[in-house]
This record gives sequence, C-alpha cells and structure tokens, in this order.
Amino acid sequence: MAKEIRGIAASEGIGIAPAYRLVEPDLHYEKRRIANPMVEYKRFMQAVDASSADLQLLKDRAAGRLTPDDLAIFDAHIAILSDPELLKQVKQQIDQQICAEEAVDTVTTRFARTLAQLSDPYIQERAGDVRDVAKRLLSHLLGKHLPDIGAINQPVIIVAHEVTPSDTSQMDTRFIKGIVTDLGGRTSHAAIMARTLGIPAVVGTDHITRATKDGQQLVVDGLQGTVVVGPAADQVDHFTAKAQQLAREQKEWRQRVNAPSISKDGQRFEISANIGNPNDVAAAVQQGADGVGLFRSEFLYMGSDHMPTEDEQYQSYRQALIGMQGKPVVVRTLDIGGDKPLPYLPLPREMNPFLGYRAIRISLKHPAIFKAQLRALIRASAHGPLSIMFPMIGTIAELRAAKKIFNECKRELQKDQPGLGNSIKLGMMIEVPLAAINAEQFAKEVDFFSIGTNDLIQYNFAADRGNDEVAYLYQPLNPAFLGLLKHVIDAGHRHDTKVAMCGEMAGDSIALPLLMGMGLDEYSMSSSSILRTRTLMSKLDTNECARLADEAINQCVTAGEVRALVKERLGEIN
Repeated sequence: MAKEIRGIAASEGIGIAPAYRLVEPDLHYEKRRIANPMVEYKRFMQAVDASSADLQLLKDRAAGRLTPDDLAIFDAHIAILSDPELLKQVKQQIDQQICAEEAVDTVTTRFARTLAQLSDPYIQERAGDVRDVAKRLLSHLLGKHLPDIGAINQPVIIVAHEVTPSDTSQMDTRFIKGIVTDLGGRTSHAAIMARTLGIPAVVGTDHITRATKDGQQLVVDGLQGTVVVGPAADQVDHFTAKAQQLAREQKEWRQRVNAPSISKDGQRFEISANIGNPNDVAAAVQQGADGVGLFRSEFLYMGSDHMPTEDEQYQSYRQALIGMQGKPVVVRTLDIGGDKPLPYLPLPREMNPFLGYRAIRISLKHPAIFKAQLRALIRASAHGPLSIMFPMIGTIAELRAAKKIFNECKRELQKDQPGLGNSIKLGMMIEVPLAAINAEQFAKEVDFFSIGTNDLIQYNFAADRGNDEVAYLYQPLNPAFLGLLKHVIDAGHRHDTKVAMCGEMAGDSIALPLLMGMGLDEYSMSSSSILRTRTLMSKLDTNECARLADEAINQCVTAGEVRALVKERLGEIN
C-alpha cells in the first residue's frame, strides 16, 4: 500500500529509485576522566587537523561539480574547526579532566543550540553546519569512518535524518536521484547544494527515516514537497511523465538566462535576486538576475562575532556590486532586533518582538552603528549602481530621520570625494500596514518602494507566520490584501516612484499574473525561481492580467476563489 509523506520542497525535480538509508556510525562515547589534559588536548587537535584534511579533500573532489560559492561551504566548515572561541571552550573542558569526546560534544551542542534558537531560518540552518563538524571530529576521536556516499554506483534516493553539506558534496548525480530528510529547511546549505546539483529534494518530513526501509521504492516530488513510499505502477507512470514534462520546461527556462524580463505584449519588468551575502551573487548572475532586489545586510552582522566595521562592510558591499557586473543592487539596512538578536549588542527582552524594538527603530537609536553602515554603502556606490532601503518604516518622521542621517554621511564623505553617493537611490520597505495605507505620502519622499509581503501579511492578518496553528491566515491571495497592494503600487506610480516586491509572494507563479496586472515593476526572489518566473512572464499579456487582477480584487471574496480563478486562466495559457 503506497503511503504519501509531506515535507518541504527544497529542490525542484522528480526522483524515482530505491531508498538508500544513510546510516551513520555509532558515535556514542564513554564519559571518563583523563589524567593528562595536555595529552588529551593534543589528541583533540589531531582530530581537528584530520577533519580539516577531510574537508579539503571533499572540496577538491567536488570542485568539478559545485560552484565556487557552494565550495566555499567547506571553507566555512574548516573555519568552524579553527574558531578561537570553540577551541578555547574545548580546552577549558579538557583542562577540567573531561575527555575530548565529551568536550567536543558539550561545546558544539551549546554552539548549535544557540544558533537553532534564533528565529531567522538562514541562521538556524547554520546549526546543522556545527553538528556536521562535531560529527566529523567525533568520528576521528573514536576511530570510526563516516559513510562514503561517493562510493554509491547505482540509482538511489538518499534517506536520512539530516543530510550535511559534506554528504551532498560527495553525491554523484548519475546515481543520486533524490534526497529526503527528517530535518532541514529550504535555506540549509544541503538544500542549496541540492538545487545547485539539480537533485530533487524534500526536507523536514519529520519521520521519513522511520517510514522507509533500505531498497524500498520511493518517489520524491521536489515540486510539491511530497514523497511516495512504495508507489503503485500507475503512480510511477504518472511521476515519470511529470519528470519528462519538467525536463522540457527546464530546458525552455535555461534559454532565457540572457533574455529580458518582458511580457507577451512587450512590457518590460525586472526580476531580481534576494541574497544574504556577497557569495550569493554568483548564483544570481548564473540565473540571469536583472539585479539584486534585496541584500539582507543583517547577515553580515549575524555572521560575525563583533560589530562589523565600516571597512569590513564596505568590502562586502563592494564585492556584491562588482560581482553584479553593473546591474543594480538594493541593500536593506540593518534589520535585527527582537527575534534576531546580536550577541554583542544587548537588546531588551520583549513580549512581542515582531512589534517591538527592531530594524530602523534600532538604527535611529544607535546613530553610530547606522552611520558606519551608511558610510560603507556610500563608499561602495563608487563600484556600481546602488540603492539603499530602510526597513520597518511606519511614519514619515522615521523616514525623514533616516534620510537626514544618510545625507549627513554623504556630505562628510564628499568633502574628500566630491559627488560620491549622488547616484544612490533611497527607498523603503512597505511592511507596516500604516505605511501601506499612507503610501501616497511616502511616495513623495522616496525613489522606490519594496513591498515585504512576509511581514505585511502577518501584520495585516494579526497572525504570526511562524505559528502553524494560524498558518491558514497567511493569505497573500486574499482579495482585500490584493487591493492593498494595488493601492501601494498605484500610489507609487502617481509620483514616479518605482514599486518592487521582495517577499515570498514575488516568486509565486499564481501571484505573478495578478502582480503584473497591478503594474508591479520589480519582482525579487530566490535565484532558483528567476528563470521559471521569466518564462511564465513571457507568456502573459499585461492587459489580460489587468482584467484578471481587477476581477480578483472586486469580484472574489476569498483567497480560495482567487486561486481557482488564476489557475483557470493560467490553464488556458498553458
């Protein structure tokens, strides 16, 4: 009897093959007191050196299959092994006569738990990197070998509790037809690498390892986020046909890498990439992004053990601008606070951090931090077209205060470099409901809007988007919400203010014709969604889309009705 298990669609594609359960060696150890801490620490450092050598070898073996950015993951793991704080804490444990195995386990568990408790998904996923490094260290300390995925020589679906980046790097795409895990999310390094390699992946299933046996036939649908265990013959036929159709579509998408983002009737739009750091630029360029619509600058802060200096930030922004080869880059200023703390910037504990002290509210309260970022951005603007947008703006006074500080920084820098920063465009996120309602006034003050639908939706529906109990209220297609988006877009255009969108909705194929019909100028999304979106856009007529958007807003009552309406019209297109 076939069984369907749902998870998170992490890498597009269909995989059909027997299960290969990735069984790790038993890394349990005996807790013991040691007599000579110096000798024990030396044994630990030998494990560190051996683990570093392993990672370098894995990186060399993967060099022909992965991009430079994906290969940099191994450098990140090697960096964890040499992290001064980790080494110091392990030594402190060993100095208390604790064996190296327990010291490594204690310290890395503490590091991983700290990362996992942060609410930002990207940072949470870094906990998996720490666990991966810990596993490798323990294997050397215990004299046990980790599985050699590179030795697999027949088609299989990898089934695991968690797949690490080092696991993924060893996968031969001739034989690895899919990946399914209990844990993980779309932003994990393993998921990112699976997308790079083109391996279908479904993660976060919770119990796939308990639901499968070695050799059991599986279907992995990385489009819908489902896994079929023990599929019937007709199901295999269905998914085989689906895989063939997807292959034809992907071939069509790839032909549009260098094509303009243009509608069927010749209207020009921009499809840009969301990135978290300069290393993400390569994937954006590879996928033909028209620019970077959202550079989440907070990752520069959250990935550091100290407040990044002006020069350190300048180098990161400069790298991104040069990497985009003359295409525009939009940087969002520091968006931390509440649910995204910085260990080196004490912030108050809050009952409701999403409505609390965060983003622009922190920047305005800490002008020295804000000025360092703005100065770095202004300096970097010499290397390419740069725009700056302020997050969490709720009032005109906040916006004007941010602009005033920007202009002060620009004047200071122009004393030595006349004209520096004059080409920078200033914008703001539309994510606070009042800002959306007051878009007419805000449009007079900025060069562009960028609608952050993730927060705008949760604030409008009064529903935490991370709470499964109220997930049904996350309704980007609700007619009233669509009407609010149209209000923002129309207000922007009345004042020649460009309107972009950088939330998840921008890459949603059902939302695309509605947004095009409303006249949204720029769509910023994950790099892997760009070519699919550009291809669909080329098949849509903006006049028809405008009629569709009008019907959805004025004649539909529920989000379900809107979805059905759009699917019906898209079905006619395809």
